[in-house]
Amino acid sequence: MSALLHFHGAAGCVTGSCALLETKRARVLVDCGLFQGSKTLKSLNYEPFPFDAASIDAVLLTHAHIDHCGLLPKLMLAGFAGPIFATGGTRDLCMVMLPDAGAIQEMEVETLNRRNQRRGGEEVAPIYTAKDGRDVVTQFEVVRLGDLVDVAEGVRARWWHAGHILGAASVEVEVTDGDEAPMRLLFSGDIGPGGRDLMDDPAGPAGVDHVILESTYGDVERATVSTEERRSILAAEVSRAYTQGGPLLIPAFAVERTQELIVDLLDLMEGGTAPPGPIYLDSPLAIRASDVFFRHGQAESADNPFRALRGSRLLRFTESAAESREIERVKGWHVIIAASGMCDAGRIRHHLKRLLWRENATVLIVGYQAVGTLGRFLLEGRREVRIQGDVIKVRAAVREIDIYSGHADAGGLVRWAQARAPVAGKVFLVHGEPPNLKGLSRRLIAAGFAAENVVTARLDESYRLRAGGAEFRAAGAPRIAHDAVAEPDWHNARAAFLSALNERLAKAADDAERQRLLEMLGAALG
Repeated sequence: MSALLHFHGAAGCVTGSCALLETKRARVLVDCGLFQGSKTLKSLNYEPFPFDAASIDAVLLTHAHIDHCGLLPKLMLAGFAGPIFATGGTRDLCMVMLPDAGAIQEMEVETLNRRNQRRGGEEVAPIYTAKDGRDVVTQFEVVRLGDLVDVAEGVRARWWHAGHILGAASVEVEVTDGDEAPMRLLFSGDIGPGGRDLMDDPAGPAGVDHVILESTYGDVERATVSTEERRSILAAEVSRAYTQGGPLLIPAFAVERTQELIVDLLDLMEGGTAPPGPIYLDSPLAIRASDVFFRHGQAESADNPFRALRGSRLLRFTESAAESREIERVKGWHVIIAASGMCDAGRIRHHLKRLLWRENATVLIVGYQAVGTLGRFLLEGRREVRIQGDVIKVRAAVREIDIYSGHADAGGLVRWAQARAPVAGKVFLVHGEPPNLKGLSRRLIAAGFAAENVVTARLDESYRLRAGGAEFRAAGAPRIAHDAVAEPDWHNARAAFLSALNERLAKAADDAERQRLLEMLGAALG
């Protein structure tokens, strides 16, 4: 009994989740996500898949975040015609997320092509359209948590609650060949922190052969906070932004993070704990996703905590582009929540362009920011950033709170892995940047996992799996160099250099000094 496991995404970085499991009788993909981060990394979204899409028998989807599902329409366009297995919550969220992702690509490509036309550049095409996003959802087949489902010849799968977002699951995969005992793999997906009032705790089977484990916060320990403590921290940030005299802008992931934030903001404002004001949800995707949350709620046995998403006098939905532009006219205290959470797409960039230079504005970062994203640059303290070709001075207060994360921290990941023991073969670490991958590896070994069995996956590498172990299989050249997967690229370096040059020229004593500096740089360029 053996199978090949290929890591084609979220290997050495936190986006583009995609693993190909190849047996003698089937080829099954686990997730097919969009790459986010540096332009070098995002360029993989436009390249052909490193496998034949038409040969894939099925896709097993862990959840609806775009870095796990965002290339499914492209997979369909490339020839994949099989089923996409997912929970009902994941399917319903994908019904709004994938068409929205296509619409954003169409809009941004249109803007880029206008700019390229002025500059004499070539036209580009979107990866897929809103229609493609709608079409691929027809290939979804809904599964129930706990059911063992035949997904391809000789392959069965079972979904376990992951505690991450609505519908999110870890996927257990059984590979059989004749009368041999099945080989069992467990793909963690994204693991939630547990103990949340708005989400059930993660679960999973024990005694599997191999585990593929996310590592987003693999070297980060977070203090556990209660609902009251979480809301107290948020109230302090809201009050601080209010005293600044300008609006509060929150870049938020449209699914789960936004809904949890709004529930807490409404509780604080309507209860008098934080200064009340209009809350503008400026994201068509988040608005439609909120309706999914309203319908699904939380656990079946619990009250639906998301009922507050309807009927509040403070909450304003701005669905159209015209309504979004009208927010610019709003005077006085208000809160804007817009996607994307890493500030790299969507309406958040429009708001950042008009607010970052204002000293009375506040930008509150509430989620993970991948290397090379605008959100990461803001957190790192950049005083000048480039948005859609424009250079913007950063004078607004940039704040961060890490109390709404949908990911387990290092301790939570180790405890989750220990609960899967005994693991007969390997624990493959994915979905993390190098410091967190190294940190989680160290922690797992300290917790009793054999060092030789904790493996950090790298982009486009493959392993031959058997029930009790795995061997590295020689791979061709990766699509991008491994050391460039989670590092800022030359595009980021150029932007930083131009920013530093502008600052240096502004501080020069006189025009003669500026001229000498430019001549020196010109000479270096030859």
